[in-house]
Amino acid sequence: MAKLQTLLRDQAYAREMAEYLDAAYYKSVNQPVPAFLKPEEETATTPKSVKDEKIAINLAGFYALEVGISALIDRTPTATPVSLLDAINKGSMSAADLTLLARFANATWKAGQPFRALNRISRETFTPAVLLPANEVAKDVTQIKAAAALLAPLMESVRDKDAKTQFERLQTLLRDQAASTEIAMGLDAAYYKGLNQPVPPFVTKEEETATAPKSVREEKIAMNVAGFYALEVGLTAIAERNQTTPLKVLDQLNQGTLSQADQLLLARFANATWKAGQPFRALNRITRDTFKPA
Repeated sequence: MAKLQTLLRDQAYAREMAEYLDAAYYKSVNQPVPAFLKPEEETATTPKSVKDEKIAINLAGFYALEVGISALIDRTPTATPVSLLDAINKGSMSAADLTLLARFANATWKAGQPFRALNRISRETFTPAVLLPANEVAKDVTQIKAAAALLAPLMESVRDKDAKTQFERLQTLLRDQAASTEIAMGLDAAYYKGLNQPVPPFVTKEEETATAPKSVREEKIAMNVAGFYALEVGLTAIAERNQTTPLKVLDQLNQGTLSQADQLLLARFANATWKAGQPFRALNRITRDTFKPA
C-alpha cells in the first residue's frame, strides 16, 4: 500500500501510465499509435468553462452511485436501482455494500483531480482508499448518501417498473444537463453541510460565463490516467474483501486467473472513472450514446 501510494502521487509516473494507456487504446482498435502530445501541446492552454468545471467536480458522487448500483446488481440480480436507493436512504444497506459504494466515490473523486490540476495528485488525501482516515471515508459515504437522496425523487415515476425501465430512466437522467446541474448543486451543498459549514452560492454571477485557462498536457494525462485509478481502487477493494494484497490480485489479473465477477467489478470502476472525466472535458459529452448506465 505504501508503494502504491507513492506511485499515485508521482506526476512523472502519472504521465508514463497515461501514455501507456493511450497507446493501449489505439492498439486495441488496430490503429497506429500517434504521439501522445505534439510539441506545441506541451505548454499550450485551452479555455474551459468555470461553471462546467464546478458541475464536473460535484458530479463525481452521482457517477459513483450510479455505477456502484450496477456493481451491486451484478452480485444480486433481483435488486433494482430503486430498491438499492431505498436501502441507502432508509439506512438498511449492509456496511459492506455501503463501503463498496464509498470506494466508487473515491475512484471518481480521484479521476477528477488531475483535470483540475495535475499537482493535486500530490496531496495527502490522494492515497489508496484503505489508507484514508475515518473522516475522509465519511466524506465519501456522505456523498453517496446525498446522491441517493437527490436521485430517489427523480426515479419515483418508475418505482413500480422493472429494472430495465428503471435503468432507462437513469440513462435519461445521466444525459440530462439540467438534471446533472441540479444534482451537482445538491451534492455541493451536502459537502458543506457535512462539514457543518455555511453553503456558499454554487457559482457566482461572474462565474456563469467565465472561462479559465487549462493545460492541454494535463488534460491529456487526466483523460488517460482514469484507468489507473479504476484499477488501483478496484484492486484494493477486492483485496480488502478477500483479505489479501493488491499485488496478489494484480498477479491474478495479469495471469488470467482472476474471477469473472472480479474482472467485471474492475470494469465497473473503469466505467465510473471514465464517466467522471467527461464533464471536465465538456459538459455536453454526457449526452453521447456511450454515456449510459454501466
